[in-house]
Formats: sequence, C-alpha cells, structure tokens
Amino acid sequence: MSVDSAKSAPNLDTPVDGVVDRPAIDPPGQKPAAQRSGHPKTTTRNRKVRDPRLEALGDLYPFDSHYLDLGGQRMHYLDEGKGPALVMLHGNPTWSFYYRELIQGLRLRYRVIAPDHIGCGLSEKPQRYPYTLATHIDNLERLMDHLGLQDVTLVVHDWGGPIGFGWAMRHPERARRFVVFNTTAFLGEPTPFRIRVCGWPKIGEFLVRGLNGFARAGTRMACHRRERMTRIVRKGYLLPYDCYAHRVAILGFIRDIPLRPEQPSHGLLLDIQSSLARFGDRPMAIFWGMKDFCFTRRFLTEWMFRFPEAAVHCYPEAGHYVVEDACDEILPALMQFLEKSDHTVPKAPVTSST
Repeated sequence: MSVDSAKSAPNLDTPVDGVVDRPAIDPPGQKPAAQRSGHPKTTTRNRKVRDPRLEALGDLYPFDSHYLDLGGQRMHYLDEGKGPALVMLHGNPTWSFYYRELIQGLRLRYRVIAPDHIGCGLSEKPQRYPYTLATHIDNLERLMDHLGLQDVTLVVHDWGGPIGFGWAMRHPERARRFVVFNTTAFLGEPTPFRIRVCGWPKIGEFLVRGLNGFARAGTRMACHRRERMTRIVRKGYLLPYDCYAHRVAILGFIRDIPLRPEQPSHGLLLDIQSSLARFGDRPMAIFWGMKDFCFTRRFLTEWMFRFPEAAVHCYPEAGHYVVEDACDEILPALMQFLEKSDHTVPKAPVTSST
C-alpha cells in the first residue's frame, strides 16, 4: 500500500479439519456440515488444523491454523505461544507468512496472533465483497473481541498500518504499544506509478488477477536482498494467490488506496491520522527498510515527527519487505524493545472517543 497519501479455480480455502466441523468440500446441494449439525461457525484456541497446501512449504510455516467466521466468511489466523499479546497485521500482497520468522522467535515469551485479512492468505476469498479499509478494520475488531484481547501490542506493515491504527482509534485503551514496519497511518506522498497502473480498469484486472503481476513483482521488487527470496520463500508468498479468483483482494486493496478525497477510505484515513496524537505516550519501535520505493524516507520522517520518542532502527540494505530482508537483525532489537517496555504504563489514562 501507498497513499497520496480466467476462470475461477475451485475454492481451496476450506479447512480440512473440524474447526467448524465441516468437510473440505461439501457435497453439492447440501448445507455446510457446521449448519447441518448446528455447531457454531467459530473456532476456539484449542482446536487446531493444518491446511494441506502448507505441506509444499515444509517447515517454513510450522503453525496450526485457526478460523473465525465473519458473517459467512472465514478469517484464518495464527495463535502461537502464551504471554502478552502481539497482533501482527500484514499488508498487500502478503499474508501471515511474512511474519513467520518473527513469530517463531517471539512465541516462547509472547502470545502472537497473526490474521490473514479476508481475501488474503488462507482466509476465504469472496468475489463480491467490500474490500475497503473500513471493512478490514471491522474484521480485525471482531477478531480482537472474539479473542478477548486487551493491552495489545500492534505490529503493522503496509496496509496493516491503517488497519491497525484504525482499530486503535476505536479502542485506544486497548492499544498498549506499537511496532511499525514500512507503512503509514496518514496521508503522504503520491503513490508510485507502477502501483497506480495496477488499479486501472481492465489493465489492472489483467495485470493483477490475470498475470498475478502484483504479487509476483512483490517478490522481486520489495525484497532488496535477493538471496533471501529463495525459491521456496517465493513459493510461500505466492501460494494463496494461485488463480484469478484468489487474487480478488489484491486488486481490491489497490483500488482502495485513497488517492482522491471522494474515495471512502480517504476520509477514514484522515480520521486515523487525526487520532495519532493520542498515542504519543505509548512505546513505539520503528523498523525501516531504506530501499523501499513505495514507503520512502519521507514516510519515516513523518513517523519520527509524530512520535519523537520512538525507537528507530533503519536498515540501509532492506526494501519494502523489511522483515524478509533484515529479520536476523530485527528480532533481537524487537525483543529488547518488548522486554524494556513490558511493564511500561501509559503516562495518562486514555478513553475511547464518542
């Protein structure tokens, strides 16, 4: 995300196991098994399932999957470890796979939750759906409430920034601290042409959904250290976006970039921008890839201006996928930040606005 701030394949997004007590594919003409049995279409932390598609990744993504029903659409999320809650929010065109190494490093001391936004990763990918910033914030809110999360550390990248800070705007008393990776929560410089063209009518459909050009380009342009983007890692990033139908949210995110005031997400991003001042007392760490063609140094400068007390870590040889490029350096610095701020209390109580 940046801000000026064929044919459909069979649905592969159904869990294989009894998280919602339904088979992988329901027989034609029958209601889903969850509805036939009367069981609720939500998961609990103790029910675990392994998506068979992940076998192709070996040990690269060694996590159990959890699902939450959101009005008929299942959101996939990871829920690893115990301790203070860290919620990791990915951007476009990635998924929870982006955070895999951080999750493995942090789950021994923290409870790490990493959802896939609807339309992304292992979540369901409805073809007629409002892929807008407001909807993604609504979905995150329902997940947070379902899990009963308080005192949350938000870890955000790309579109995860507006989504996460949008949730924090609604629930400032529940946002404990922030970890920021190459993202925004405010209007900024113009979106690069190479991204804007992907949102154009017809051309965007062909490039993004037909050729998978946006996700493929991400594995080449967003990761500066090419040796990190091995064949199997690239396969991991592209795995959920294997056909025209499964790329619907990628295009939806692009077309929701608030380029003009008349776009619905433009006004919402302005509201999020206005709410940032209330979080000035919260611990924040910023980890920034300096080779990012999208979220440039100007975005970093703006973050530093708005949060002068933030701990800032810059990586000269990292790009937009800064976690992929520099995870080995980020993890110890992130652990140090979390340990130092584990017992930090905001200077003044904050209540939700009305």
